[in-house]
Amino acid sequence: MEHLSEKECKSAGMAVRDTLETISGKWKLLLLLTFYKGGRRRFRELVKELNISPRVLSKELQELEMHKLVSRTVCDTRPVTVEYDITPYCKTLAPVISAMKEWGEQHRAEILGKKNTSENGGE
Repeated sequence: MEHLSEKECKSAGMAVRDTLETISGKWKLLLLLTFYKGGRRRFRELVKELNISPRVLSKELQELEMHKLVSRTVCDTRPVTVEYDITPYCKTLAPVISAMKEWGEQHRAEILGKKNTSENGGE
């Protein structure tokens, strides 16, 4: 990575902070991955699939909706059902999530590799 000026560094820091605030937390990325993997879901399906409390799920979905990453559709059924899905804008996050996945896999291998080496009397 090239050296950044102080102004560029502050700007990059703000951008990274904004990204982290948007997708951080225990459930947001898991919710987004669930939608990427399987598409539209009903509220109750998400509760069961992720084993998350309805109260926490509702809060997380509201925040994702506020950031325009998730859309909410009220279905005209009896009883009323609500479905959620990612927005077209959310799809711009796919490369970021993919990079996080790749780095996480690499990091896990690095840590486990070092752990296994030191347990066997190496390093």
